Amino acid sequence: MEDSLIQQRRDKFKKLLERGVKPYPNDFKPTHRIQEILFQYGDKEQITVSENFCLAGRIMAIRHFGKAAFIHFQDDTGRLQAYFKQDQLGKEQYGIFKLLDIGDIIGIEGKLFRTKTGELTILVERFELLVKSFRPLPEKYHGLKDIELRYRQRYLDLIVNQEVRERFIKRSKIIQFIRHFLVKNNFLEVETPVMQIIPGGALAKPFKTFHQALGVPLYLRIAPELYLKRLLVGGFNRVFEISRNFRNEGIDVDHNPEFTMLEFYQAYATYEDLMAFTQELISQLAEEILGSKKIVYQGKSIDLTPPWQCLDFLNSLKETGLVSQQILADEEKVMAYASDLGIKLRPGEGVGKVLTKLFEKLVEPKLIQPTFIIGYPIEASPLARRNDQNPEITDRFELFIAGKEIANGFSELNDPDDQRERFLEQMAKRAAGDEEAHQIDEDYITALEYGMPPAAGEGIGIDRLTMILTDASSIRDVILFPHLRPES
Repeated sequence: MEDSLIQQRRDKFKKLLERGVKPYPNDFKPTHRIQEILFQYGDKEQITVSENFCLAGRIMAIRHFGKAAFIHFQDDTGRLQAYFKQDQLGKEQYGIFKLLDIGDIIGIEGKLFRTKTGELTILVERFELLVKSFRPLPEKYHGLKDIELRYRQRYLDLIVNQEVRERFIKRSKIIQFIRHFLVKNNFLEVETPVMQIIPGGALAKPFKTFHQALGVPLYLRIAPELYLKRLLVGGFNRVFEISRNFRNEGIDVDHNPEFTMLEFYQAYATYEDLMAFTQELISQLAEEILGSKKIVYQGKSIDLTPPWQCLDFLNSLKETGLVSQQILADEEKVMAYASDLGIKLRPGEGVGKVLTKLFEKLVEPKLIQPTFIIGYPIEASPLARRNDQNPEITDRFELFIAGKEIANGFSELNDPDDQRERFLEQMAKRAAGDEEAHQIDEDYITALEYGMPPAAGEGIGIDRLTMILTDASSIRDVILFPHLRPES
């Protein structure tokens, strides 16, 4: 069926060429965009302007009425109606118009008027076919059966689904606001290596490649953290990077192997300073993008107005996760409890990592309102500073909104000897078979030995934050081209 429709369109294209239509012209210059016209004239009942408007866009609908026709066409800013009349265009040009199809890209020139039904419309005085669409656009482009096609052919998704276009426009505005907010607060934007000899800054399995000229294996970064902290050593006291990171992990509604992260570091600051900064950043971002600090995500009302609640890690396991103190006080019972819940452990993982997996299963989904969790165990935080009162935990927080981890921050570990010991413990876990354990980075240790100022740093997941602010149920809905299994 589709092949015959494609052939019909190619036949029309051949007829257009026979009529002298220039294929694929590149000299049409629009003078306006649809949004500008809608903004200026959309509320005016009487259109008195005599100006000619030149616009370009894709035909989305055609209604023929003998010697006249209406179309709806859209550009990247909106949709508008246009009116074609044989009496206005002449028989030859109107004949060319009748060979156009939904999906074709055209340029038009004409004057504005309102139809009898009050719709703002361009009366076309001149038009030009700019691109012939050989494939028909889908008529109904929604429903579960089309979800994978929407991801694979995002260009189609963007053409026919206005809400999808608006979501990605919002994503761009979110990143612009974040960048401006950080620069306004005296942070310097920097770039660090995407290919790294030693992947670091997170507990994750990296993608591996090989550099022929250097003759060495390289890894796509799992995080920019260790390079950004080298810049603290070098004297840049406030730095940030909006980076693409890569982790060789599973794909689900919250995870994509390639994702976008904001990481920023501030000398002479603590994790508590960054908690306050994060509340200010995200609440102002919501106000800017959505016009309110009170939002709705997947039917749940969320109030981003500071201050946000803050819970202790272990207390949250007891009070929200309903794990008894008796279990939490006994390592063997913790391990057994996790096993009974079906939680799988990697080789070499200790009780600290088990507790974080219990948290992810029992507590995280229940944290709907913005919530900071503090007091994470050392084992799960190999780069964070030890807490002065309790050396078994770190000065670290994670932020959760709508049951999703949005941010992770901590006061930085700047003791080179302690950092070496932590790396060695991670290497022992790697030797035991944990592929996500951190590798030792000797150059980073050397940098710390020169002296890194006391500091705090944080990573914010741009994709998940965008999900919250655009009411998207899957991370693939906020990534233009998400990773999918190849079609067979």
